[in-house]
Amino acid sequence: MSTAIAPIGSALQAQVISAASHYIELASTLFERPFPIIPVNFKLTGRAAGMYHVQYGRRFIRFNPFIFAKYYDDNLRQTVPHEVAHYIADMVYGLRNIKPHGREWKAIMQQFGIAKARATCNYDLQGVPTRQHRRFAYHCRCRNYEITTRRHNMILLGQRRYHCPTCKSDLRRAENS
Repeated sequence: MSTAIAPIGSALQAQVISAASHYIELASTLFERPFPIIPVNFKLTGRAAGMYHVQYGRRFIRFNPFIFAKYYDDNLRQTVPHEVAHYIADMVYGLRNIKPHGREWKAIMQQFGIAKARATCNYDLQGVPTRQHRRFAYHCRCRNYEITTRRHNMILLGQRRYHCPTCKSDLRRAENS
């Protein structure tokens, strides 16, 4: 049985917020234009260490306080500039015009001094609370599938149909699920 990881406290959160602000200010200097400081919160759960998010026109960065607690130094060096680079790429190029970890994002990471920009990290998450996704049993003519709640709900709402890539028949919900 693994020991549960405690999330980072307010002192370390303040350091992370300060680091995010530092990279935003650095980008303002590099691009010779001001970028507003955006909110940073520590409400991210699951397997991701960080996430840049735009919702209803508001931009913010979320960090996972449990993964930061377990791998603080690495996240301060990698995850903070990674998410700020997404923000800057959005402001400079627009999210619809670029790939999430494309050349524009990589160039910003290089300007931040991160020579080997990683799209994802491969952390051991033992002790870190992660979401458990419910799966629903479906089948086609040739095999069984377990699909996510999101896909299941799309089927129920009549918004999507999914089919088997092998036999091409529509997926149907199993009787016992």
